[in-house]
Amino acid sequence: MYILLAMDGDNVQEASLTKIDDAKIWAQILIEDGELIEVNHSADKDGFDKFNECVVVINDNEYVWPFMEMSMMVLVAHTQRSIDDIVEAYLFKELHDLAY
Repeated sequence: MYILLAMDGDNVQEASLTKIDDAKIWAQILIEDGELIEVNHSADKDGFDKFNECVVVINDNEYVWPFMEMSMMVLVAHTQRSIDDIVEAYLFKELHDLAY
């Protein structure tokens, strides 16, 4: 599954999830069979070749309607900020559905 993340930088080890409006770079991660397969970066959220199936946001107050219009699942990482923490939370189903 391809997952889209709004990040504050492109260094995989140091970047943190940030608000959509504050994103300096977008990360697309591929998770297959319980493993992180690849991490891609783009300055634009639409700059990836593969379709994102999910977007992870920092809180329930993010404006996610454009993602929902593209039939993307929206998950919320209330406490997870690093890519590793988000992947782990996704695998263990610790990310939350968006509260409307």
